[in-house]
Amino acid sequence: MTERKRNLRPVREVTAPSLQFRTIHGYKRAFRIAGSGPAILLVHGIGDNSTTWTGIHAKLAQRFTVIAPDLLGHGKSDKPRADYSVAAYANGMRDLLSVLDIERVTVIGHSLGGGVAMQFAYQFPQLVDRLILVGAGGVTKDVNLVFRLASLPMGAEALALLRLPMVRPTVQVVGRVLGLAIGSTALGRDLPNVLRILDDLPEPTASSAFTRTLRAVVDWRGQIVTMLDRCYLTQAIPVQIIWGSRDVVVPVRHARLAHAAMPGSHLEIFEGSGHFPFHDDPARFIDTVQRFIDSTEPAEYDQAALRELLRSGGGEGAVSGSADTRIAVLSAMGSDERSAT
Repeated sequence: MTERKRNLRPVREVTAPSLQFRTIHGYKRAFRIAGSGPAILLVHGIGDNSTTWTGIHAKLAQRFTVIAPDLLGHGKSDKPRADYSVAAYANGMRDLLSVLDIERVTVIGHSLGGGVAMQFAYQFPQLVDRLILVGAGGVTKDVNLVFRLASLPMGAEALALLRLPMVRPTVQVVGRVLGLAIGSTALGRDLPNVLRILDDLPEPTASSAFTRTLRAVVDWRGQIVTMLDRCYLTQAIPVQIIWGSRDVVVPVRHARLAHAAMPGSHLEIFEGSGHFPFHDDPARFIDTVQRFIDSTEPAEYDQAALRELLRSGGGEGAVSGSADTRIAVLSAMGSDERSAT
């Protein structure tokens, strides 16, 4: 029986994901897990935590084993003074899966988690069945000005202000009022999630971890780490890209650039959605994920083929998107968006 047929198993009712903990390298790692069957790893974005997947976790767990960790420095995981690079996060995902005795996964990464998912696929291709990028960071150097400013020294000071009496409640009230005024705009759609994330940051170790994570991937010039120099290595991995057309955090043109730079990838744009398409339209998100898994075979790790790719692939054009890749991107985007690239 093929892997694809095994995926088409009857839907089961499952209980809510359970919060569990494992201590790895001396640090407590929190994660939520539910279901059985082929494994899916859900990786959240910066400042967020595993509860961001609540709207889809239990539904996916009707057919799959679904693990949603709190990255180190986030949620209920420990927040030490440590390495918060995407490579370190990828290592942490490998170690957690090893402790849980899970050998292969379909990785779904959102925002920063998309960058972690790409790094995970790069470092540990033998563990990856498929890759799903959702509003992913790390495609190219462009990033929202807010993140550039937050990476500066004054950004850390601004977060420290949230610890002062009445500052956080005031920010929440102003944010809700602003949300009522701009609710139909792209920013208005994502504002509740921004406020939810900000609510966790006043705790000193959380804000410190947030700042260390941000500075590991962003400086005043933009994103430091991008995937374009190594994305050709995903040729053997089925890739699904999901993006909101009104994402103001990571613009949708990044989705088209990633799609053009990753031959064979699938692209799904959620019209009207912002940076959290799995919040805006969870039913469509679940359907897209399940259709992608059902219609693709898991990647087969081939060390010899990977060696040949490393020897022959990834020139300067892949990094900059300048030659054929850039032409493909411009063609996909249309003339009305060419100036934005």
